[in-house]
Order: sequence, then structure tokens, then C-alpha cells
Amino acid sequence: MKARWFTLLTVLLCCSACGAPSLRHKKDINKLLAASDFAAAEQKLEAAKNKEYKQRDALLYYLDTGAVLHDAGRPAESDQRFAWAQARIDDLFTQSITAHAGQYIINDLTVPYYPAPYEQALTYYYRAMNFLDQNDVPGALVEANKAVFYIDRLPKDRGPGCYTEPFVQYVASLVFESAGKRDDARIARTRARQSYAALPGGEEAAWPLSPGALPGPQWGEVVLVHANGIMPLKASQTVQVAWGDILFWMNTLQEGRDTDPALQNAIMAGFMGNAITLSYPVLLLQPYVITSSQVLTQDGEVYDTQLVADVAAAAQADLEQNKPGVLLRMALRAAAKRVAAVQTRHAVTQAADDETAGNLAGMFVSLLGALTEKADTRQWFTLPAQFRMAHFYVPAGDQNIVLRFQDGFGNIVGEHTFENVPVRPGGRVYLHYRTAK
Repeated sequence: MKARWFTLLTVLLCCSACGAPSLRHKKDINKLLAASDFAAAEQKLEAAKNKEYKQRDALLYYLDTGAVLHDAGRPAESDQRFAWAQARIDDLFTQSITAHAGQYIINDLTVPYYPAPYEQALTYYYRAMNFLDQNDVPGALVEANKAVFYIDRLPKDRGPGCYTEPFVQYVASLVFESAGKRDDARIARTRARQSYAALPGGEEAAWPLSPGALPGPQWGEVVLVHANGIMPLKASQTVQVAWGDILFWMNTLQEGRDTDPALQNAIMAGFMGNAITLSYPVLLLQPYVITSSQVLTQDGEVYDTQLVADVAAAAQADLEQNKPGVLLRMALRAAAKRVAAVQTRHAVTQAADDETAGNLAGMFVSLLGALTEKADTRQWFTLPAQFRMAHFYVPAGDQNIVLRFQDGFGNIVGEHTFENVPVRPGGRVYLHYRTAK
């Protein structure tokens, strides 16, 4: 028993430096994204690769850089990042990401970062759009198939994912159409519409209606995606949790039932008092001016973009859904560290025949345990807060298409022009643009 807790002490010492990308790092990158300086943002992410992103968080680094490179108009480089990220996700899944012994001893940062379902679904969207940017419809088709397969495997009550998965399904249906897969397109479109109908606010709140039939043989189709806003950023907050709540979570969560009986007994005893202070991740809303947008075509038509994916809401729902499990693991760690301190005190007292030395050793282990208790604030933060979409027809030929940005009062606060967009008769063009200010 003594050796067990001395081993724990050694592990705590080795892992006391565990951390996540800092809030300052995220805000610095967001300032560059707001200025549309994607090259500088990518360079800063690269410079922070070994400083802000630990080896276990390499997946997170590739997600962050992949999105920035996509927004910078560098689809081939972006796709390399996302291809690596998807491969890493598959590796972690086969290794059983739920086997997290270190989470019950040190903190949640000891395990590799594993994306939430809404984040995983968006990797397929980004890769599909990267392929479409390179006129590689077969490549985009592969990602569309992977997207619908992944979403179909998720539980029906998938919670946070419902804010982004209908959008991914809808984009997949468009890719199926572009590849001539009409039946697959119809199925994906139907499922997307059903998922949108299940969102808060119902179908009318977020259904990217198709523009209908082509006006004529000399017209083409445009799908424009406006990625907008800044994701809420995860930060650490201290909370007090009653032991009674922890007992409830232990009885309702599988991971609580599977916990070491010794730790369960420590929780049941409530030897640390009637409440426990924990560091818990929270989301800090980040302000941004642009709240909507509209498209102005060369022939004078105006189309409002629609909100088709609320990524910020997905992040908040994911945090709330995982909160009981996060707090339970924190409580179990507190119990484990408390037991370690008591065992160390007894062991040192007996070995040195000195109660003062034992008390000092116990205090040291307690202090070390507190230092290693950190909230898991990792997230794919370079995602936009929302995706907006406009789907419309224009005459065939080289078209200048203007995307105007609006604030909360409807004022025009900026614009971007897609110049000389080649629109083929009966063809479809995909455009995308990112704003973060």
C-alpha cells in the first residue's frame, strides 16, 4: 500500500506540468483572424506547436491549423492537416478513449484530446470543401460518405451534435448531387431537414431552402458559406460541489460505478467535509460585431444568408452534457489525492519515527495534488461561432459576387467580393468566406 502511494507521488511530480493551450494564445490568434490575417495566424500557431500544444494534443493543433489554412484559401495544406487529424481520431477510438486511468489520479489533461461529436462532424465538412476548392468532386464525395456514415452511427439523442450535424448532412447532400448520386442526395437531404426540424425553434429557424429549378439553360448555381464569429473560449472556474451531488452522479454515471471501490468509500465517507472546491471549465463568450450577411449578385439580386449551424451553441451544450462526469472525476481525484496524503503521512511518520516529518510529507502531497488539479480547457477554438449560407442562381459566365456583412442593427460594416467566379450553364460553384470581427 505504501509503495502504491509513493508511486502516485512520483506520477504527480512528473505530470504537474500538464496544461492546455492558454487563453492568451487563443485570444492572440483570434485577433489575427478578426483582421483576416490568416497567414500570420497560421505562423503563430506553428510557432506555438511545441509550447502551447503538448504531444498528446497534436490532434488539436492540426484541427486549429487546418481551419485557419482553409480560411486562408490554402485547401491542399488544410486537407493535409485534417487528414492527419482524422487518422489520429481513428487511432484514439481503436485504443479506447474511455480508458482514462490518469483522469482519476491527476487531471483530465493527462489523456489525449478527443473531439466532441460536433467537432468530428465538421472535419468532414472542411475536407469536402477543401476538395471542392480544388475541383476534386470525387474527393469531396469520399468525405460526404464518411460524414453521413459517422452521423448515422451516433445515438439518436445526440444532444450537442444536433446544432451542426444537419448542416454537415445538407452539405453532404449537395456533394452527392454534384457527383450525380441523386438517391444518396435525397436521403441525406431528408435527414438534414428532419434534424433541422428538431432544433429549438423548429424547421423554419434554420432550413437552407434550395433555390428551386434553374431559371433557364444559361444559368448556374452558387452555394455560398459564410463562416462567422468567434467561438466562446474555455477557461477555468472554481466551483463548490456538495458531496450529496457527487454521490448522485456516482449512482447515475457508468464511470462512477466502475471506480475503484477504495475511492468510492472515500467519497461515501465524505472525509473532506460537506462540500468540495473544484476547478471546472466554463465558456467565455467572445464579442464580435458581424451578426448576419447578405449576397449581392452582378445582376442586382440580393439574398440574405441563413444561419445553418450554431457551433457556439453546440459547444455550450457539449459542456453542459459532460458536466456531471467532469465533476465526478474531479471529486474522485480529490479523494485519491487525500488518501495519498494520509498514507504518505503515516508511512513517513513510521519510517522516520517523527510525526512532524510525517505531517510535512502529507502536506507536501496535498499541495502537489492541488497543483495538479486543473480544468480541461482544450477546444477546437479556430472554428467559427456560426455558419451561414446562401443558395441561389446566377447567369452563366464570370460573375462578381459581393458578400456584405451586417451588425446587429442591420448596418453594413464591411464586404468581400468574389471576383470572376466561373459559373457554367447548369453547373454549381461553391464559395466560402470567414469573418471574425
